[in-house]
Amino acid sequence: MPRWRMPTCASAALAAAGLLLSGCANPSVGSANDDPKAPVTLKFWHGWSTPGEVKAVNDSIDRFEKLHPNIEVKATGNVSDETVNQALRAGGDKAPDVVSSFTTNNVGQYCDSGMWTDLDPFMKKTGLDKQKTFPKTLLDYTSYHGSQCALPLLADAFGMYYNKDAFEKAGIERPPRTMSEFKKAAEKLTVRKGKDSYQQVGYMPNFRFYQNSPDRLFAQWGPEYFDADGDARLADEPSTYKFFKTARQLADAQGGFNDLEKFRMSFGDEMSSQNAFLTGKVAMHLDGEWRGLMLNEAKAKFNWDVAPLPVPDDQPEAYGRGFITGTVAGIAHSSKHQNAAWELVRFLTADTKQVVSFANAIHNVPSTFAALKSPDLDADPTFRTFFDILQSKHSKALPPSVNGGAYVVSLMDFAYSVEAGRVPDLRKGLRKLDEQIDADTLQSKS
Repeated sequence: MPRWRMPTCASAALAAAGLLLSGCANPSVGSANDDPKAPVTLKFWHGWSTPGEVKAVNDSIDRFEKLHPNIEVKATGNVSDETVNQALRAGGDKAPDVVSSFTTNNVGQYCDSGMWTDLDPFMKKTGLDKQKTFPKTLLDYTSYHGSQCALPLLADAFGMYYNKDAFEKAGIERPPRTMSEFKKAAEKLTVRKGKDSYQQVGYMPNFRFYQNSPDRLFAQWGPEYFDADGDARLADEPSTYKFFKTARQLADAQGGFNDLEKFRMSFGDEMSSQNAFLTGKVAMHLDGEWRGLMLNEAKAKFNWDVAPLPVPDDQPEAYGRGFITGTVAGIAHSSKHQNAAWELVRFLTADTKQVVSFANAIHNVPSTFAALKSPDLDADPTFRTFFDILQSKHSKALPPSVNGGAYVVSLMDFAYSVEAGRVPDLRKGLRKLDEQIDADTLQSKS
């Protein structure tokens, strides 16, 4: 799923949180006793919107209906989490039976509220072994406190795109693997144009740049956001301090935050032909698997490749890790056709041929072990790099929480202040951040 459409902004995350928390779902609504072989029409709501994506979804439905001629699926695309949540709270015949979301951060809400049905009983009844089917990282972000209310429907893995021509010109033989190598490479690749402007930066570390939400780079340290009791522990997490120190060093090595921010403001839109990596203004770039397809379609005028993002110097064994997220699918608590809905969810998420076909069609990472090993997968080696990142035991996804991505939004706001030099005492600032996250969590439970 193209990450640019994922709600990483505060308004989207908090809107979704408010809708779920303003009313409590009744997990007993609906029935799991329907006959999945009886004629039925299912409503499937999803967020894909571009013509190619919609075609891929519709092709998937056609394949499903051929296998299940008694089940008709009516798909509605370009639906936001906010719209889905409103419909599920309202219930009734117009609500969807099967739902999908690009926002893994919200799974904690879906499970905790009962809005999405626990899928474990369905898996047990039909013999689907989730541990043998899906990578652990994906299972982690599709469950919450023992409730597996969602399953992964393709995944996104983040790595480092790099300009091979720029590397050769700078005399860099291979992609950096550690943060110290990262800093040196970024400095060597930075080309000034006058005193206070740039022709190219090695890596744009500023957190407002495209996909540079702080949680993505922070994943390279393998941090723990919460303790065993669910309380925020960023101030007690040693890697938090190392992360912010490294981010500052990356900026200082290339001229400092202010000069970099001025250069960033000159970049074109992420989705346009003026994308900063595509135009050669950035030589190393954090991004997801979909970017490769876009670079090929835009016929980039330089040679490029993909590698995992560097890891901390004291964690060399973790090289190959990356930030993981993806699309999730589940069954609405209010559906009166839950067994039939399960057949659709199971097909979309666990049928190997379907997962492979869908992954190839929209250039997302397959989400099952069997699909990842399929010879029918796109053989592009740059695409397959993300398969390895997904399967790394060191890769990290954000932990789910009862109020969705609210804690990520708080971290983002804090990170903006840190990089701009507005947090004189980092430890004190992190203590306040933890307090804010815990207060928000407590409020969502009241």
